[in-house]
Amino acid sequence: MEQQLVVFELANEFYGVDIAGVESIIRLQNITVIPNAPYYVEGVTNLRGTVLPVIDLRRRFQLPAAERTPDTRIVVVVVKGAKVGMIVDAVQEVLRVQMDTVEPPSPLVINIDSAFITGIAKMEGRLVILIDLSRVILTEEPEPVLVTA
Repeated sequence: MEQQLVVFELANEFYGVDIAGVESIIRLQNITVIPNAPYYVEGVTNLRGTVLPVIDLRRRFQLPAAERTPDTRIVVVVVKGAKVGMIVDAVQEVLRVQMDTVEPPSPLVINIDSAFITGIAKMEGRLVILIDLSRVILTEEPEPVLVTA
């Protein structure tokens, strides 16, 4: 059995989401900040006349911030009827993955909350971390604690 994935880059690692959940991939555009939104919500943008909430996947996965580049994209996904944009460093490709090449994640080797990860696909020369969009988009989590000196 195989699965088609949209593969994107985030902090020099490759991540994949099921292509069935991806509506479109757009260039980064103006985003309006929403006060008191969860820490990982960048804001909202106007996508073809629709107000689209946009999350920063680096923040969501608690990865270090990085400069936005010409390769930065918003991956528009639909999860349980909710349309959301996810900011990623770059979109790489659409890939067919044989499910027998996917292993469950080991909590010892990953740097994101393992609840977001469904498996790790072994591809030629690289690993692709498979993420569960419904958990990334719909799971509530507490604000990170910021310690100031």
